[in-house]
Amino acid sequence: MKKIKYIPLLYNHTMVTHFILLGLTSEPKLQIPLFFIFFTVSLITLMGNLGLITLIKTNPQLHTPMYFFLCNLSVVDLCYSSVFSPKLLVGFLVEKKTVSYSACFVQHFFFLVFVTTEVLLLAVMAYDRYVAICNPLLYVISMPKRVCVQLVAGSYIGGILNSSIQTCCLLLLPFCGPNVINHYFCDTNPLLKLTCSDDHLNELLLVTLNGTISIVIILLSYICIVRTVLRTRSARSRSRAFHTCTSHLTAVSLFYGTIFFMYLQPASSHRSLDKVASIFYTMVTPMLNPFIYSLRNKEVKGALVKLLTLSLNSNKIPHCYLPRIYYS
Repeated sequence: MKKIKYIPLLYNHTMVTHFILLGLTSEPKLQIPLFFIFFTVSLITLMGNLGLITLIKTNPQLHTPMYFFLCNLSVVDLCYSSVFSPKLLVGFLVEKKTVSYSACFVQHFFFLVFVTTEVLLLAVMAYDRYVAICNPLLYVISMPKRVCVQLVAGSYIGGILNSSIQTCCLLLLPFCGPNVINHYFCDTNPLLKLTCSDDHLNELLLVTLNGTISIVIILLSYICIVRTVLRTRSARSRSRAFHTCTSHLTAVSLFYGTIFFMYLQPASSHRSLDKVASIFYTMVTPMLNPFIYSLRNKEVKGALVKLLTLSLNSNKIPHCYLPRIYYS
């Protein structure tokens, strides 16, 4: 077994040069089946999100603020899942699941960039639904293309800033050993367990910066939406308003449910069940989001049916109508 290397530091501390990831399970019989399961999940995530991005980009009827935000959410989901998938899949095939100190924190940085960006995008999408339902006559004026681009750019900038603060705070902490991470990627809580100092400040920053602003915006938006819908006399209008919010509420519930389970409990109480919760928001949520928004959305389903119909019709063009190719 490879010996753990340490670099001497001041104040009688040592710093590890690499970490060992325990992965999802240590059972040899489960490694290959789990590899194929998560390879399938990664493939579905890739195809689903790329398909939704292509559908929105190629269909002029979907060039609205709502689908602009949804397109960016799919981009974040693609990047988000790619942070974990390669290392997770390789871990099922190799015995030694080691990762260097620098690579671990690079993964941690991009994990927080995309998770924070997704959190902020979900808040932006809630605000978009609020404007569309509560101020429909001013929707075009309130949500022009320039404002939509600024909101998306702000989400990415917020993700980068939050990740930079969190990662820098974590890098300042001494890692004295052991270097075994009871997880399948370099998450914040497992890394905090390996530090030699108090981690309460980092946990407080993580909860405050990642979730508070976003969840407040989402709650306020939906409180206003519910109040507006309840005042509507037409039952059909109420049904349509709630229907447009169902997909977003489903995605928010799935994402925030596992996030809160992971991070709103003390680090000392984390159990192996956390790995299952992590799978939901790192792998399952990015896979399900395209289907959540497309299967419950008439416009997306209509655009998909139209695209498939055009594709099928193009394959039925008689041979005599096809252009001839002459070779010299």
